[in-house]
Amino acid sequence: MSDFFSSPEFKEAWEIFKTQFPLAVWETVYVTVVSTFFAILIGLPLGVLLVVGEKGGVRPIPGFILKLLNALINLLRSVPFLILMILVFPLTRALIGTVVGTTPSIVPLVIAAFPFVARLAESSLREVSQNTIEMAQSMGASPFKIITKVLIPESVPSLISNATIAVTTVLGYSAMSGIIGGGGLGKIAINYGYYRYKYIVMIFAVVLLILIVQLFQSVGTKLAKKTDKRLKG
Repeated sequence: MSDFFSSPEFKEAWEIFKTQFPLAVWETVYVTVVSTFFAILIGLPLGVLLVVGEKGGVRPIPGFILKLLNALINLLRSVPFLILMILVFPLTRALIGTVVGTTPSIVPLVIAAFPFVARLAESSLREVSQNTIEMAQSMGASPFKIITKVLIPESVPSLISNATIAVTTVLGYSAMSGIIGGGGLGKIAINYGYYRYKYIVMIFAVVLLILIVQLFQSVGTKLAKKTDKRLKG
């Protein structure tokens, strides 16, 4: 074992770890958090619309619009992320000016994640008791108030749990973006582990990705428990 740690391969990997990994970790967290934020910003309203807009919902919308939204979400969710990254190159270039780098990878990440977030939000909102909604309606609450005062607040613990799932999914996607020049730990793992066969560097990157996932998961679980009314008292 001591021979392994004193080997030239390990020393080289350790030097790469000290010089390049701090920035890579920051880029991975930055891309994951920003992409998840925008995915929630788009996906949560869509999830709400899918629930309240259906027939018999709080605020029904025309059926063809609902079918169109469902078809769009299903279509985007069915496209593999690597292919989606290439498909949105024109949009990424139009918005960012380039398709290579850390920030440009946010565009395909958001497009890949927001349909997933919409489905997770839809699932969380459907867990709210219909009796609670009917009670709010009988008291004369408007559709907007039912959404903001009943549906969303009642489903906060589930929304947080599903947001945690979304974060870890985006983190996995961000690692794949290294194939097209995206930054972060994925780029290091691919550049050194795949192209240069420096597997120790790749193992370092994988271990850090696992630790980041565990961190996000722990924070999300604690927040979900803290906001769950059933666990209080």
